[in-house]
Amino acid sequence: MKHWKGHPSLRSSETLPDPLDSAFAADWLTEQILPAVEYVVPGIIPEGLTLLVAPPKIGKSWMVLGLGVSAATGGLAFGTIPVDGRPVLYLALEDGARRLQSRLHTLGVSEGPKGLYFMTDVPSGPLTTIAAFLDRHAEDKPLVILDTLGKVRGTYGGNDAYGNDYSQMSALKDLVDRQPGSSLIVVHHTNKGEKSDFLDSVSGTQGLAGAADSILLIQRDRQTESSTLHVTSRDAMEGQYALNLTNGTWNLDGSSLRDAAEAVRNRAATEGVGDDMAELVTLISKYPEGMKPKDVAGLLHWEDSKTRLYLRRATEAERISNPKRGLYTPVTTETSVTMLPAVPAESNSSYRSYTDIREAS
Repeated sequence: MKHWKGHPSLRSSETLPDPLDSAFAADWLTEQILPAVEYVVPGIIPEGLTLLVAPPKIGKSWMVLGLGVSAATGGLAFGTIPVDGRPVLYLALEDGARRLQSRLHTLGVSEGPKGLYFMTDVPSGPLTTIAAFLDRHAEDKPLVILDTLGKVRGTYGGNDAYGNDYSQMSALKDLVDRQPGSSLIVVHHTNKGEKSDFLDSVSGTQGLAGAADSILLIQRDRQTESSTLHVTSRDAMEGQYALNLTNGTWNLDGSSLRDAAEAVRNRAATEGVGDDMAELVTLISKYPEGMKPKDVAGLLHWEDSKTRLYLRRATEAERISNPKRGLYTPVTTETSVTMLPAVPAESNSSYRSYTDIREAS
């Protein structure tokens, strides 16, 4: 390794370490073959510290329990995404054994799975407990779920609330940083009220979000099964994905992340409109290359006059676009995802994804 060496005149004694001994050169770094990012859920939850936030009673405990089962069995996350098997410790600090058993049965789990462990309290403290599990399973890329942060966070009455929040989260992040490939999902509540930036929805100061590697936010109307999962991360692509919650089970709305992202855009484009308008916008959303009025009329079995009227209204409302005469396209933020060839679940540590996001004109 090529280290930067400080000037000898800056060293008071040869027995003292050079403060720059740990520096490494860019030409050395660019030549290295470094381990790929490990994913708990490819494209959504990478290794490290993930903060999962949602309002109370919205289904986040169901989500992390389902993820724990999928990770322990090497099954399908969100009903669609293959994941690697790994040991999982679920710190269910708001639940008891009876409720956990009932929820497992609701999810269709009647036996096991092996590799999934529960604790409903942490008498040794959260940091000691999490560290012990990560150390004991260090070779197996373990996952710990802390549900919820509020149960171990305590109260703080000092002046530096941001610094206190950041320090608490940093202490948790340090635990997984010591064990490459390990992961910690921390469940937390949101602030009340709508926020323009979903990161502002995290209850507490920005110190909580600032220390996390990834942040997931669930938005769901309590009277519906439909929801949106917002993802921002240092290692996973940012995005919004449509999910459905049915009898405790969270599934992607579609067969892939791309489908789920498209479903979010379709929901936004058809929100608050009548059935005919929703039908037209949904149809056009399936044809990013654009459609002509006669094709729309043929597929919807509408008269030409009705088709042109609804196309004009949808364009004026900016629910679809009319980039040139006689052509109608979706109005979306186009997201193209490029990834390495598909890999089996047992080797998703080599998973790579990148996004090129640009506003469609």
